[in-house]
Amino acid sequence: MHLIAAAPHPEFVQKELVHKANADEVLLTGWTSRADDTFTVSAHWPTAHSYYVTRRKHVDLMLLNETVRQVFPLLCHEAYDVPLGHHLLWDTYEYEITPAALLAEELSGSVELHVRCLGALYRGTRLTALSLLITVTRDGVELATASTRLTVQAPAIYQRLRHGRGAPGLVRPLPPSRPAAGILPQHIGRSSLNDMVLSPTGTGAPCLWQLRVDTGHPLFFDHPVDHVPGLLLIEAALQAAQSVAHPRRMTPVGMETRFKHYVELDAPCLIEVQQLLDDPLGRAHLGITMRQEGVENFAATVTLSPASGSRSEQPLTSIIPSSVRTTAQLVS
Repeated sequence: MHLIAAAPHPEFVQKELVHKANADEVLLTGWTSRADDTFTVSAHWPTAHSYYVTRRKHVDLMLLNETVRQVFPLLCHEAYDVPLGHHLLWDTYEYEITPAALLAEELSGSVELHVRCLGALYRGTRLTALSLLITVTRDGVELATASTRLTVQAPAIYQRLRHGRGAPGLVRPLPPSRPAAGILPQHIGRSSLNDMVLSPTGTGAPCLWQLRVDTGHPLFFDHPVDHVPGLLLIEAALQAAQSVAHPRRMTPVGMETRFKHYVELDAPCLIEVQQLLDDPLGRAHLGITMRQEGVENFAATVTLSPASGSRSEQPLTSIIPSSVRTTAQLVS
């Protein structure tokens, strides 16, 4: 009889270094410096998770995005001496996945992120802004590329920027609204109604939703915050794009985002989708905007490609029917 040794349980970095309260949500296992401002970060993806879908043949985009997001605080605190308690603010973020990410048979286990940091700005000796270029690989196979620009704010400066709203106790969030009807969780890559972040507006306008914010959600609100987390805005853009594409099976293979203003917890946020021109590869582009009290706080362009096994020869320009496109444009 031959005994098979169990795989060793990975050791993860301290939860504080990736701004998580729940140690079970930490994905990074370590980092090394390869050269000046160049790093390799190791991660471990779970075999099962309450939110990420790990039992399908392509990488869960939010698992990818959260893995990348955890790199920001880890390197800022460990490699650039940013004190714990300082705030990291997203300016821009974009990513694109490769065909290998759509065909992966095994989605759990070790992942590497190769990171190049550039454009560092300092106030005295304190880091105030940084850009990162990231390549995500598994067993030497490239799964995705990502880039971001973020700023770093000391607590006192952050409080001034937030105009008296810079603590969770100072904000009374709106109660979570009901999920949008007509779209099932599996249509947008989720398994539970609790994970849907779109809700109806009551106007009947197509391609228009209200952001559904549940401050009790264990992933997006792992700890109390004073504004809507950027990861929730990214998920809302992905869900909106997939909802518009339904019933066609389309995969969001890329996204470009701009974080313009904080999205507050105590006011409705409207999400609108518009059809944009296809890219040179023939992939569909959808523009996502999020407005609060008439101000555009967040904008994204989502790139969609036919899912594996769908009819790729069907024109992609018809994701939003002409009647719906006209209505969406009138709403803007």
